[in-house]
Amino acid sequence: MSESSAAAAEAVAARFEELYGSAPDGVWAAPGRVNLIGEHTDYNDGFVMPFALPHTAVAAVSRRDDGVLRLHSADIGGPVVELTVDGLVPESDKRWTAYPAGVVWALREAGHAVVTGADIHLASTVPAGAGLSSSAALEVVVALALNDLFGLGLRGWQLARLSQRAENVYVGAPVGIMDQTASACCEAGHALFLDTRDLSQRQIPFDLAAEGMRLLVVDTQVKHSHSEGEYGKRREGCEKGAALLGVDALRDVPHEDLDAALARLGDDEEVRRLVRHVVTEDHRVEQVVSLLESGDTRAIGPLLIEGHASLRDDFRVSCPELDLVVDTAVTAGALGARMTGGGFGGSAIVLTEEADVPAVTKAVEEAFATAGFKTPRVFEAVPSAGARRVR
Repeated sequence: MSESSAAAAEAVAARFEELYGSAPDGVWAAPGRVNLIGEHTDYNDGFVMPFALPHTAVAAVSRRDDGVLRLHSADIGGPVVELTVDGLVPESDKRWTAYPAGVVWALREAGHAVVTGADIHLASTVPAGAGLSSSAALEVVVALALNDLFGLGLRGWQLARLSQRAENVYVGAPVGIMDQTASACCEAGHALFLDTRDLSQRQIPFDLAAEGMRLLVVDTQVKHSHSEGEYGKRREGCEKGAALLGVDALRDVPHEDLDAALARLGDDEEVRRLVRHVVTEDHRVEQVVSLLESGDTRAIGPLLIEGHASLRDDFRVSCPELDLVVDTAVTAGALGARMTGGGFGGSAIVLTEEADVPAVTKAVEEAFATAGFKTPRVFEAVPSAGARRVR
């Protein structure tokens, strides 16, 4: 554990003791994630390729046996929120507390009635609303802490499934499984090739620094919410496309049969666009995996650009700020760039030679200033460890 991580754990533990009057039973951390390729494929049973960020949600937690759940966030502020475990009801809470409380509800609903309450204090360095899975990090860190404290014996992928259920049912956001699995299961120095149908995983080495490259995250500072209607509309459209094509999910449409599948959809242009994106995006993930495993990392750049065009034109989840990042970065010499995350704001990623980082960063910042947009936050994305106990 790095010095900064150790300091963060100590700070969260100290604040917990101030709030609750005793030291926590432990401290856990779970990261946000960047998705290298594979966007809006996870709820279509497809392929994704995220990696974990060094930015984490940190939770100091102690178990309780009296049915009380007490929650506090260093980032939100305000007093400790006290709930009862038996009183947790899906979609009854529109505050930040729905995410950790939803995990407790999901665990108990899955048969883990032994989870009888907890005191929890949280702090996060994952930028909220930036498309970097701040909510998944919050869910997974709570799930891991409770798994350890109550001796549930659940594995990372199981914690991810329960965290996803918390967000789908308790929070009411129709997210796929990728974000929670990335937070729970990623390894440092690797990207996670994940089949979201059966949750089979392969860790793909992804050490850009060793090859003289960098991957930048550009947070546009445009906020979004997955629980808003546009995300749900895309998911419903994909499900309609699968039904019309007679398949369980769009993952089952082979890339080589795409033209024939689109022809079968007739004049439903919206569904045609959604289907085209998902099928081609799954194919791009497989291409990126092949290139990385063959050591041809620079060749993934055009696939990132192609993926952004598909998200912009077919899935229509981009925005002017994200498009400006991609266009400007590529013009300034980047190897590739695309939006990452659910869209409607959030972040873009930029693959660039190490020597070109200053010029690309400057070009993007100047383009935002010229357009009158809020100054973007730019930082390097370093593939980092998944959820773990830190104290």
